[in-house]
Amino acid sequence: MDLVPQPIAPHPFHAPHGPLPSLGTGEGKAAVAKGPGLYSGPHCAGLTVGLLGGSFNPAHAGHRHISLFALKALGLDRVWWLVSPQNPLKPAAGMAALPERLAEARRVAAHPRIEATSIETALGTRYTADTLAELTRRFPKTRFVWLMGADNLRQIPLWRHWTRIFESVPVAVFARPTYSLSALSGQAAQRYIRRRVSKHGVKGLARRKRPAWVFFRNPLHTASATAIRQARAAGP
Repeated sequence: MDLVPQPIAPHPFHAPHGPLPSLGTGEGKAAVAKGPGLYSGPHCAGLTVGLLGGSFNPAHAGHRHISLFALKALGLDRVWWLVSPQNPLKPAAGMAALPERLAEARRVAAHPRIEATSIETALGTRYTADTLAELTRRFPKTRFVWLMGADNLRQIPLWRHWTRIFESVPVAVFARPTYSLSALSGQAAQRYIRRRVSKHGVKGLARRKRPAWVFFRNPLHTASATAIRQARAAGP
């Protein structure tokens, strides 16, 4: 969660592109239950929000590249970066502290419609399927789209209750260097092959009956969190 709680107005949304509420405050779980309209109020009603989850260890220009592409291609109002407290599939060793990763994600995002948040800490969820269940319950009038790279489409069958993700929200998958072909021939893509949306229907993806997913052959970005960590470890 954030290091310093931020004051939040009860109803900050007065227009489709009004200010985004802070989603990861120092109030922690208490904010979920008692926050002034933070999770149960009308301020997100009617918005379409892309959710990009991950460790963000660290956040980099590739995350921002995908988010900006998604905002335009899918007609999103917002993108929320869900900075995970600890990815169950990744070792804790070498993982920077959550406040550090969250602060860097906010610096990298640098866009009024991209919000880096530690909301999973407040919700008390570790797995994507559980996080989506909580978000759709607490924001019943907000349309969510799960955003992920082709590498995650390939490995998503390893995720807990992974089919619930496709049943909960529409999914948008973005091409990543070297992963696209293997991802499209993988278990998840083949299971939902008949539910894949053509490029002509992507603007309405958030309103489609689930499961519904799209694969974007977007311009590639070469940034890699692993490469950045290795470069930082090597020093100047």
